Amino acid sequence: MINPSEVHSLIRLLDDTDTEVYEHVHKKLLSYGTEAIQYLESAYEQAFDSVLQERIPNLVHEIQFDTVKNDLQLWYQSGAFDLLQGILIINRYQYPDLDEQKVINQIEAIKRDLWLQMMNEASPVEQIKLMNHVFYAIHGFTGNTTNHRDPQNSYLSQVLDTKRGNQISLAIIYSIICQKLDIPVYGVNLPQHFILAYLDESRETELEGGILFYINAFNKGLIFGRRDVDMFLKQLNLKYDKQFYEPCANADIIKRVLRNLISAYEHLGSSEKVDELNELLLILGTN
Repeated sequence: MINPSEVHSLIRLLDDTDTEVYEHVHKKLLSYGTEAIQYLESAYEQAFDSVLQERIPNLVHEIQFDTVKNDLQLWYQSGAFDLLQGILIINRYQYPDLDEQKVINQIEAIKRDLWLQMMNEASPVEQIKLMNHVFYAIHGFTGNTTNHRDPQNSYLSQVLDTKRGNQISLAIIYSIICQKLDIPVYGVNLPQHFILAYLDESRETELEGGILFYINAFNKGLIFGRRDVDMFLKQLNLKYDKQFYEPCANADIIKRVLRNLISAYEHLGSSEKVDELNELLLILGTN
């Protein structure tokens, strides 16, 4: 249990000019984790000292970043089963104070609208056409073609608020909603493009692995076949690789989101964010 008077005493020493004292205080406050944040933020509001005005926000960010790292590691080591949980952890990197229940409610609202329109015995194509109607026509989601490199395209809360995202963020929301209604739609890690596959292992299919067809979430849920993937890979001069056609693991999806963010922040020249996101990427393995 945190001792408020001890925390206040430590915060008062944060502007100490003695490096050894500062390092000790910094380390001790860091060890308190998120419990120390409310005291730090309260002290920041009353701080007129320029050293404190710099050190307190930096320390708060450090604590929050450590929390994101720990959460991501736990998610990964526990099997990375819940894609929504994984993408929410990445969202916490930029929006640590976000009310995540609001995000969950937004997804549930789209799911409910789809469930209300879903017919019994709807075919796979009919299910996807209904999903497309709900997702794009009713809720207004669209690909952000004008500012594709904006890092906000990769943060779930922002995509749900603005209804604009990149290929992978739209595909993540689309697949999460489908899976919540037992519609077997999963992400496929295609180079330079992220697509979805409708997977039904109970049916005889022309495609490998029980895939009936593919879906482009960035292009209004366009349905297409294996031949289109073949042609796309041919244009990129890439040889056949099973992973380009079949659903990938949730950890691979989160890796792709992190790589998109790294690229976006490199473009903006935000080297500190690039370094931190590379730390998160390492947690998920280097492959």
